[in-house]
Amino acid sequence: MGAAHTSVPEVLDALKDVSYPADRDRLLTVAREAGASDDVVMALRSIPAEEYGGREEVARAVRDSGPGHATAQRAPQARHAGRPGIAQHLRDEPKTPIHEEFDR
Repeated sequence: MGAAHTSVPEVLDALKDVSYPADRDRLLTVAREAGASDDVVMALRSIPAEEYGGREEVARAVRDSGPGHATAQRAPQARHAGRPGIAQHLRDEPKTPIHEEFDR
């Protein structure tokens, strides 16, 4: 499922009259003119404001902008297995044999 409570095929169905390339604002206009549901409009609002070269790019953007996507994917990437708020050089890392030798 994409953003809101709609599916990618529903979004693409509302965009069947779009001529590509088209930016997000153009996609929203065409969808509204086609009588798209509020969920479809919300899904299109949630995609990045850029130019799309075809239906496949729109479908990918709608899937990628689904609920929780940013939190679910960006947070672990940002932390990179470390604790948030700790600089990279202060994160706990396994000691090398040389460091273990110094600790003796």
